[in-house]
Amino acid sequence: MANNKSPYANLKIVVIGCGNWGKNHIRVLHELGALYAVCDADVWSAAAFSEQYGVPKYTLEKIIRDPKIHGVVIATPAASHQEIAIACLQAGKHVFVEKPLALTVAEAKRIHDQAKLSNRILMVGHLLHYHAAFKKLKELHKEGVLGQLQYIYSNRLNLGKFRTEENIWWSFAPHDVSMILGLVGEMPNTVMAMGAKYLMHTVSDVTCTHMTFPKGEQAHIFVSWLHPYKEQKLVVVGEKAMAIFDDGQPWKSKLRLHPYPVEWVDGLPNPSQSEAQDIELPKSEPLKEEAKHFLDCILKNETPLTDGDESIRVLTVLNAAEYSIEKYQPVYLAEASQHFQGELGNNYFAHDTACIDPGSHIGSESKIWHYSHVLPGTQIGKRCVIGQNCSIGPNVSVGHGCKVQNNVSLYEGVTLEEDVFIGPSVVFTNVNTPRAFINRKKEYAPTLVKKGATIGANATILCGHTLGEYSFIAAGAVVTKDVPPFALMAGNPAQQMGWVSKDGERLDEELTCPRSGRQYRLINEKLYEAN
Repeated sequence: MANNKSPYANLKIVVIGCGNWGKNHIRVLHELGALYAVCDADVWSAAAFSEQYGVPKYTLEKIIRDPKIHGVVIATPAASHQEIAIACLQAGKHVFVEKPLALTVAEAKRIHDQAKLSNRILMVGHLLHYHAAFKKLKELHKEGVLGQLQYIYSNRLNLGKFRTEENIWWSFAPHDVSMILGLVGEMPNTVMAMGAKYLMHTVSDVTCTHMTFPKGEQAHIFVSWLHPYKEQKLVVVGEKAMAIFDDGQPWKSKLRLHPYPVEWVDGLPNPSQSEAQDIELPKSEPLKEEAKHFLDCILKNETPLTDGDESIRVLTVLNAAEYSIEKYQPVYLAEASQHFQGELGNNYFAHDTACIDPGSHIGSESKIWHYSHVLPGTQIGKRCVIGQNCSIGPNVSVGHGCKVQNNVSLYEGVTLEEDVFIGPSVVFTNVNTPRAFINRKKEYAPTLVKKGATIGANATILCGHTLGEYSFIAAGAVVTKDVPPFALMAGNPAQQMGWVSKDGERLDEELTCPRSGRQYRLINEKLYEAN
């Protein structure tokens, strides 16, 4: 049974993804008394865990609509992290995402920026930061026991589990990159990586990555799922001592400290025979410590140790190594060119007259046309089209597949989810009572345009409102209130004239789409697509 006396008993957390690792999150949150529901695309898997732990099974749509839910744990395949995380953050949920946060730096920044815009906790599952051995290792380094760091190497080796959707680097190495960056405290100057594909010839089975750092530290990471035995070892060499974090050892020997193993005799280095010292550690389950940290951050409104910023640093190194593997050349992070950034997920077209400010991020296959301006902090997803003479930002989020026609300004506070259509000369606001001589930046009211919505030419959207999924705003309409999903709005002020389908067609009295034949149903004055 769940622990009702737990300090977390009043928190309601849903685990999304009931697979090999999600099931562990379910168990731990149940033990901590915070498990509220489970969710999985495989309804049979969700039903099994629902029955085992005595909690309901939810769909993602139900999670988003349920105001009682405080947070979610996302343990789904990495390719789905961005869509799920942003949807949950926009719905006001605190979010924990298993590593990696996303597959590109641009996607990770979009999630991170949405967390800031929604004022919600974003934590990433870099598990080993919560392992008692690594926490103690960081303490030893901070106390000066190791001295100046010189060299770090990490081996994460095993036979299987083989994956087809991600290579060994993305599957195994995020933990090691995160630990090394956490110890060094700086980003590397250079990253050089090599990989080999033996089993399926589509993803790397073995990679070796070398990093150099500004103060002279160096590190390498060797990961493989094509190895005869399991090894999870981090070796840290400092000028005073060496430390070994070997997670394959019994608890009492997981962290060992060696006095510096080299003596100088007659001007020549000789190996020292000094004995290693086992470092005493409090025994704890890293996953439970990680879960408690997430819950504590929600309760205390604190920034997690492994937050979005930390994850973006890790993803930058992961992407740099991936690029290095593909191109067989080193990556100089401090001097990374725009071409390199494009290879990592921002490969877009911008007309010569367009202005793309530093600090903005544009997804691959997007197009920015004549005289348009993208301001700092703006996140534009993949496959978007931004027409002529548009201004977007600062700090605006535009989802994948959006189309913004000519002469549109999207101001700070505006968020477009995926597949939104904005017609020519649509007007958005972000302050309700503007004056030229009064600074009202602190009064910005957010405007959220949800997935698949359409806004016709010359419409005006007053700030502080949400336009529901697949809603349709007629040309010239003036929106002054929230718009339900699938609603057809027209007039000044805009009033609901009926319902539209996902395909953009007006529904008949039987709520059937004339184009696709899809059937819809009305429940409590809200329209839903019939199953």
